Amino acid sequence: MTDVLLPLAVVVPIVAATLPLALGLRYDRVGWPIAAVGTTAVAGIAAAIAAEVVANGPFDHALGGFLPPVGIELVADRLSVAVLLLVAAVSVATLAFARVAGPRGNPFYSAYLLLVGGLVGMTLTGDLFNLFVFLEITGLTTYALIASDRSGASAYASLKYLVVGTVGASLYLLGVGYVFLATGTLNMLDVQAQIVAQAGYGDPLVRASYAFIVTGLALKIAIFPVHSWQPDAYQRAPDSVTTIVAALVSTTSAYALIRVTYTVFTVDFLAANEGIATALLVVSTVSIVAGSALAAMQSNLKRMFAYSSVAQFGMIGAAVALANETALLGGIVHLIGHGIMKFGLFLGIGLLALGYGTRQMEDLASAARAAPYTSGGVAVLGLALVGIPPSIGFLGKWYIGVGAVDAGLAGGGAVGIAVAAAIFVSTLFTLSYVARLLERFYFAGAGLPGDHGEVPGTGDDGGRGDDHAATDGGEASPAKTADGLPAPVEGAPRSSLVPDRVPTAPLLALGLAVLATVALGFGGFALAEWFDPFLTEAFA
Repeated sequence: MTDVLLPLAVVVPIVAATLPLALGLRYDRVGWPIAAVGTTAVAGIAAAIAAEVVANGPFDHALGGFLPPVGIELVADRLSVAVLLLVAAVSVATLAFARVAGPRGNPFYSAYLLLVGGLVGMTLTGDLFNLFVFLEITGLTTYALIASDRSGASAYASLKYLVVGTVGASLYLLGVGYVFLATGTLNMLDVQAQIVAQAGYGDPLVRASYAFIVTGLALKIAIFPVHSWQPDAYQRAPDSVTTIVAALVSTTSAYALIRVTYTVFTVDFLAANEGIATALLVVSTVSIVAGSALAAMQSNLKRMFAYSSVAQFGMIGAAVALANETALLGGIVHLIGHGIMKFGLFLGIGLLALGYGTRQMEDLASAARAAPYTSGGVAVLGLALVGIPPSIGFLGKWYIGVGAVDAGLAGGGAVGIAVAAAIFVSTLFTLSYVARLLERFYFAGAGLPGDHGEVPGTGDDGGRGDDHAATDGGEASPAKTADGLPAPVEGAPRSSLVPDRVPTAPLLALGLAVLATVALGFGGFALAEWFDPFLTEAFA
């Protein structure tokens, strides 16, 4: 009966998503309690699924009793469980932030729950067409959530993502159609078997299907050069929406890339089609460097870390294309680590904006004096993003780099070495913008001359003070205190535990993200052991 947990994990948030709208006809504020119960239930179900996988290994459920390959199958193994736990934890924690930061309203909470259901479905499905269905549920709700503050800028960003996302989903569906023509089935494991039995790895339909599927997922993941929707979407979306989108939406799409490549097409397909693998490797390598370079040019914090995601997902794409066990382990570890780090970073940025109105790099002078715990959490996560040990950011990059060198020495030529070099260059770029952020937090002292946070009335703006200076976003800079520190915005929440003017529950979630990032950095052997069954099966 434990297999019933799988459909429950998908059904609970989707059914719960109907309740805020239905009950909202009578009750105005019913959305948040329903969303809180729904996401907490998903977290509990995810924990139970993980316990079952640990105790008894992978298990599955055939929906409606129709066995695969005819019926739709949901599957839990150690890889999908790791992503499922990430989805559950981030959705609960982000909801606590949305409670105080907004958006609010029953339609928002319905869309939020539907997004969680789509993400869970993408994680657990064992059917290629069903993956498309959940990919579309995730995409459609993300478009709505990005525009949920009803500003013109967010509506434009949402429309841009809608156009690009629709193209990506269409390409993915076209690839699935080619798979069906070649094999006559859509179940992932059955497609794997039928490619060998009926078509072969060199079949033009099989090659075309993989190319279309990967291109469609690359648009969803935001790998350079098909990344242009992501910076606008992250910057213009409400802070709570950016937090969950940055942590989970592209992450689950990258998980789908790993799953489709190694469960459906297998490593033998990559070995038999070196041209396809090399093309993916080259695009991913360019994404690693370009994303980091673009991030280093930004002054808006949300836009800066959006471009950094382009680089990080480039590393995961490279790990997939390298097709060796060490690199793939690094890609999986980096996938989970990136989700945790980006959740914490965008949560921290949102908390600073909520409490102090700061979203631009130049407005952060001495922010660590005004908000030491929030700034400290962002600082640690930024260093983890660089890859400073001990952190999961270091662990993922290390495994990918070692796998790239191994591939180069084993006959992969210059491409494998180029990936390792790109990771090194990307790390330097990441260090440059994270160091700039830390300098603003801790070393740009209030009252110092130049670009170091002048005391109001003493700057170059004619005595108006920094609180009236324009930023590159076209908005007025946040006000400063008499000491030149970022001043809390009117009505900023207070915490009885810390001096930071931020709400307590989201700050605790930020602390847990920091602890998880560091703790998992010590778990190299444990993570390798956890994912070993999937890696062994993939490279058998």
